[in-house]
Amino acid sequence: MSSRGQYQPVPLSVLLKRESSNEKIEKPEIVHGLASQSKKGEDFTLLKTECQRTMGNGVTTFSVFGLFDGHNGSAAAIYTKENLLNNVLNAIPTDLNTDEWVAALPRALVSGFVKTDKHFHKIGKKSGTTVTFVIIEGWFITVASVGDSQCIFDSANGGIYYLSADHRLDCNEEERERITASGGDIGRLNAGCGTEIGPLRCWPGGLCLSRSIGDRDVGEFIVPVPYIKQIKMSKAGGRMIISSDGVWDALSAEAALDCCRGMPPETAAAQIVKEALQANGLRDDTTCIVIDILPQEKPAAPSPPPKKPVKHLLMSLFRKKPSESFSYKDKEYMEPDVVEELFEEGSALLSERLNTKYPVCNMFKLFMCAVCQIEMKPGEGISVHAGTSSLVKVCPWDGPFLCSSCQEKKEAMEGKRPSDRHCIDSD
Repeated sequence: MSSRGQYQPVPLSVLLKRESSNEKIEKPEIVHGLASQSKKGEDFTLLKTECQRTMGNGVTTFSVFGLFDGHNGSAAAIYTKENLLNNVLNAIPTDLNTDEWVAALPRALVSGFVKTDKHFHKIGKKSGTTVTFVIIEGWFITVASVGDSQCIFDSANGGIYYLSADHRLDCNEEERERITASGGDIGRLNAGCGTEIGPLRCWPGGLCLSRSIGDRDVGEFIVPVPYIKQIKMSKAGGRMIISSDGVWDALSAEAALDCCRGMPPETAAAQIVKEALQANGLRDDTTCIVIDILPQEKPAAPSPPPKKPVKHLLMSLFRKKPSESFSYKDKEYMEPDVVEELFEEGSALLSERLNTKYPVCNMFKLFMCAVCQIEMKPGEGISVHAGTSSLVKVCPWDGPFLCSSCQEKKEAMEGKRPSDRHCIDSD
């Protein structure tokens, strides 16, 4: 990195060329396919490619894909499919440009997941669901996940990117430590005579995941706070695969991609499910979504002009070449067309996920709960940092703020108060 004295500003001419180039870049074409084999009927999907939002005086579109793998019934998966997107969008301020809107997504997704979980508990049903939730805005991909349904992205420029986390207790030591520190017990199923079988589970409840939406019969340390990763694709695009654990228990990411290479998304999704079933059989609901993100087709280049007569050859030798108008110095400042990893966070603490050091001004209104967006009277809100052991000095009036109900949920998730999942919230 250059020191301040050695810093060379980007020439204005290069900036103008870059802006002009960016303006001409169109949004990618999104093509998707879905395949599923059902055993319990607890897998649900959300496929929306023309979601609209206002921006300035116009309207722009974005795409949403979700996979909800339910357990102990389908109620949580259905409820989350029907309500999560609205809860996320309600947590984003209005009148944001594209860059601001994309930057606001990670924190809005945390709020939306927690709000969905909190409101589902009021219904009184005990089912739960994993969630892998994808939002594509232009060339930006944002993925939020709880559970063990995975999402990968295969860039057309090369390279596989893992965009979700695996919250199975068997393979996530950090989550095991978090749960035991919050008061949960972890162990395998006791088959008697000291014999333990099956995957690691959290007790009470026996869930083998550390994060989900729903599961009100399990302790609050099974949290709905998602792992989030955000990337900016190259303009070459790529292929994304979102699948439930029935696929990933049978196939590696490389195997899933290789078995369907060159196929259109609908055929590719069916092929991946077929390969998974051939390997392991139909042990559980097995669902796969394949999404191709493609650059828009450009019009054919005009045919070159006819060659100049030989008599003009000497004149052309002394004419300035077109390539000279773009210098090597200009190339030095051009943005690289590669996949950029913009954001990644997996902490289960709301005080870290909703912190004020976020690159969006006025992300939360002063008298509105940061999670459920209900309006509060002055003085009613509780700082999300209240009771935290942060090394940075935080005052009680430092926001964002939570309503009393969401503050109680935060404390329960952090093991600071008894769980109330066994009773229906009264608020």
